[in-house]
Amino acid sequence: MPTSRTNPGVKMTSLTVEARRDRILVVDDELINRKVLEGLLKAHGLDCVSAESGPTALQLLDKSIDLVLLDIMMPGMDGFAVARAIREVPEFADLPIVMVTALSAKEDRLKAVQAGANDFVAKPIDATELGVRMASLLRMKKYHSEVKEYQLHLEQMVTEKTSALRSALADLERARQATVQAHMETIHKLSAAAEYKDEDTASHIMRMSRYCAVIAKGHGLDEEQVDLILNSSPMHDIGKMGIPDAILLKPGKLTEDEWLVMRRHTLIGASILRGGSSKYLDAGAEIALSHHEKWDGTGYPNGLSGHEIPLSGRICALADVFDALTTRRPYKQALSNERSLEIMAAGRGQHFDPDLYDVFIANYDLVLEIQRSYQEE
Repeated sequence: MPTSRTNPGVKMTSLTVEARRDRILVVDDELINRKVLEGLLKAHGLDCVSAESGPTALQLLDKSIDLVLLDIMMPGMDGFAVARAIREVPEFADLPIVMVTALSAKEDRLKAVQAGANDFVAKPIDATELGVRMASLLRMKKYHSEVKEYQLHLEQMVTEKTSALRSALADLERARQATVQAHMETIHKLSAAAEYKDEDTASHIMRMSRYCAVIAKGHGLDEEQVDLILNSSPMHDIGKMGIPDAILLKPGKLTEDEWLVMRRHTLIGASILRGGSSKYLDAGAEIALSHHEKWDGTGYPNGLSGHEIPLSGRICALADVFDALTTRRPYKQALSNERSLEIMAAGRGQHFDPDLYDVFIANYDLVLEIQRSYQEE
């Protein structure tokens, strides 16, 4: 070990560093070297803590340390090993390390850099040089700390803003759901009003709309389309509100003129519902207008046939006829499910879209569950 270790040969010139009291960890196995460096640093407003070995230095190392003055040539754990150990701790990744060494070989300096050193001070130490190098590294650490603090502040801001945004979105979604719920309740109340005039209960629209949803889902429509049909189909007969009671509630067979008036409920319903800003009302208008069209073109009001008839109208035709056949009306008694299915089977490909009819039959168990769940009151 060079004899200069016992006499660091410090030239006592002015040491210029940061104004605030940075804390320096001095690591050297020679007491006199530690004392000289401590005195020099304290005289210029720096706090010092010293360690006589690598293991002791690692024990003393904490977040209060701003820079490490590390001797290389120490018994046991040398400066290279200490530097590597410091860099293994993530929170000390940016801690400045200055190697104090009498070694001048290029390979030794490269080894120090590989170990994690930021800079070197050669022995004998020049105080001015030490001060300049330390000041630069301490400023760099300060900048790094400020950047980290700013990043932490930004992360906290992002977290807070994200939380606030999520809360706002949750409130908005709750408000949207409440609006949709109110909208749906209004639609169902309006639909029930039309059915009430026809001496039926709200059970009809509950059954019929759910039959429609079963057919729509079985036909392969997505969840949004199924929901649209489920919540729009209850308005299929809303035009009956414009039909005189004498015709609507007549217990016997309608005359030809009366039947022409009754058929107008499709046009009245479409006129009531069309032109709004709601997709449910628009779909309801389509269903109201087309649910009495027939696959073979003999339906009303427009005599459409096949795929000219909107899908929603074709679906509703099946559901509405099944419920009409199995429900008591002013002009007829309810038919059994078996008899109703016989009548509907004869209408496959004539009254009803044959593919949708097959879907209805394939899901008949679900239809029966709905029928049992929403019995007439």
